[in-house]
Amino acid sequence: MEFLPQEPMAKSPHLEASDALAIRARSLRGPLSRYFARSVRDLSEVEDLVQEVFLRIVRRGDYEQLEHLDGYIFETAASVLKDHFRQGQARRRDRHVEFESDRHGASTPGAEATLTSRESLEAAIQTLMVLPQRTRTVFVMRRLEGLSYREIAARMGISVSGVEKHMVRAVQHLLARRETAR
Repeated sequence: MEFLPQEPMAKSPHLEASDALAIRARSLRGPLSRYFARSVRDLSEVEDLVQEVFLRIVRRGDYEQLEHLDGYIFETAASVLKDHFRQGQARRRDRHVEFESDRHGASTPGAEATLTSRESLEAAIQTLMVLPQRTRTVFVMRRLEGLSYREIAARMGISVSGVEKHMVRAVQHLLARRETAR
């Protein structure tokens, strides 16, 4: 069997354009980073914003036809920055507080606190066990599993008002037991 030498594969125009974009991206990464660094408070977000610019350009798809790619990249950067600030306002990012273990109490509880917590949990479990099965199930599905009244009603085959009545009964029972424990 004879092997013929293969000719190198010709690059597709799209591949050549993406190579050109990659080269251009390397040269624009620094100026884009400086552009974003002047505008955002948290410098850890700069790299994500730069990546978002190039992601949008690649998604657009016809970047090889853009004559003024540099200008388009900075127009895209302005759009990314505007979206970033819009999302920040919607999420109220300016009100977020950095986690500090001293301030937010990340310390491990002591033996006494652990014992007290376990005793409280055990008392709550004992109080729940006194409830009728259906009332206990409704309470657990709502408070521990986070299901809505409608979801609980559908799963248990009862009405939404029936779920509400079981929840009222469970909460009243827990509050009454809590008051007598004091």
